[in-house]
Amino acid sequence: MKRALFSFFALVVLVGFFSGNLQLWAQAQATSQQPWQQIPIPKLPTFHPPQPKRIELPNGMVVFLQEDHELPTIDGTARIRGGERSVPPNKTGLTDVYGEVWRTGGTKSQTGDQLDDYLEQRAAKVETGGGIDSTTVSWSCLKEDFDDVFRVFEDVLKNPEFRAGKIEIAQKGMYDGISRRNDDPEQIAGREAAKLVYGANNPYARVAEYATVAAITRQDLVQWHDDHVHPNNIILGVVGDFDSAAMEAKLRAAFASWPKGPVARKDEPQAQFKPDPAKPGYYQADKTDVNQSNILMVALGITRRNPDYFAVSVFNEAFGGGFSSRLFNEIRTSKGLAYAAGGGVGAGWDHPGMLRLMVGTKSKTTIESIQALDEEIADLAKRPINDEEIKRAKDAILNSFVFRFDSPAKVLQEKMAYEFYGYPLDFLENFQKGIEGVTKEDVARVAAKYIHREQMAVVVVGNVSEFDKPLPSLGTVNKLDITIPAPPPGLVPGQGEHP
Repeated sequence: MKRALFSFFALVVLVGFFSGNLQLWAQAQATSQQPWQQIPIPKLPTFHPPQPKRIELPNGMVVFLQEDHELPTIDGTARIRGGERSVPPNKTGLTDVYGEVWRTGGTKSQTGDQLDDYLEQRAAKVETGGGIDSTTVSWSCLKEDFDDVFRVFEDVLKNPEFRAGKIEIAQKGMYDGISRRNDDPEQIAGREAAKLVYGANNPYARVAEYATVAAITRQDLVQWHDDHVHPNNIILGVVGDFDSAAMEAKLRAAFASWPKGPVARKDEPQAQFKPDPAKPGYYQADKTDVNQSNILMVALGITRRNPDYFAVSVFNEAFGGGFSSRLFNEIRTSKGLAYAAGGGVGAGWDHPGMLRLMVGTKSKTTIESIQALDEEIADLAKRPINDEEIKRAKDAILNSFVFRFDSPAKVLQEKMAYEFYGYPLDFLENFQKGIEGVTKEDVARVAAKYIHREQMAVVVVGNVSEFDKPLPSLGTVNKLDITIPAPPPGLVPGQGEHP
């Protein structure tokens, strides 16, 4: 009896399934569409990410608390204002050394090795790092070990020792990186492109050299810490399995009595960012040990504060943002010239990003690929981004929210960035509306406003002797000197290094 009833219900389900599909098939025949095109696609729901709690302590420290009870863990990150762009040119690389030795050098009470052992027993981490505009110290631990690990975090934050032996190890690591920086042609292209867009001496284009790293002393690290690590320069974000009220009480007990220090200059980017771009033209770096070319067309981009940011985002996705973009389809798929093609107008948080249009191709199609990219840029005026491309670009951007902000931790990180750079804390929520509101006319307008081929510098890194045509056939060529300066007297790089 049960088997008969099961068979009956299965038959009903099958009949319903085939009836529905037959109906879709009939509708498709009537509208000349494929059956899958008849499947209704619901509109994306309004984006409502979990909101962290924002707290500002009397000493100026800003704290964000984001509860997440999925796993019994607690993670935190302190972001401190001040980074590599504030470093004197003759000490370039200082925050890289600082970011490493801050942790490996240990604290005044424990060496870095002792901290390693202590944390490993708890499957926990306390890590530090340096960046262009900030430095960070973070922790990750099980909920039950929070008190023990947080004490280490607080000790590292306030009482680093910067032991000399660890400074030497960090410097040697940087020497090794300097010696190998010409191994990767893509890295060469990116580095030289930044110099052309911002100027070789600009903080956003400077690179560490043997001499600048060798000039870094322990006193430099101590002074950097004393100048920057103060509560009024810190944004602390905590996410995990905790009660916000209890966590706030612990953080107030730990940091409320910490006195204020000098305030980091928030106008720093405007004071230091003075672009000195190179003249438009062709810039060539000959790399004889490769059979491929890296091509970059570059110019100055915009900031995210720019009213055109949303329209530019849609343009970038449609023109060079992925496998369905115009550059990828035309240069790679249709013409078969490139293994990679794409790019767009970069948007920085508090300084203009870099406009980058990129092609990676084999040596024998270098000139042909540059001409193909030229054609696609010129074609924008004759064949603007159409409705179908715009819809696909918008869908790609909005659907990516599922992956970009699929956890409370990612949302917290984004909110901390808004706080750091002075953006409205609802910028993320308004981003969806901004993208949805972009029109075809908006995209055409920003393409005409920002994409000017005659204003771009073109970087070509490859084996010049194997190009399909000489690069000078396209215009005047400037040769890039990518030679790594020799170490200063008395400094001998380690084994395996190639200055």
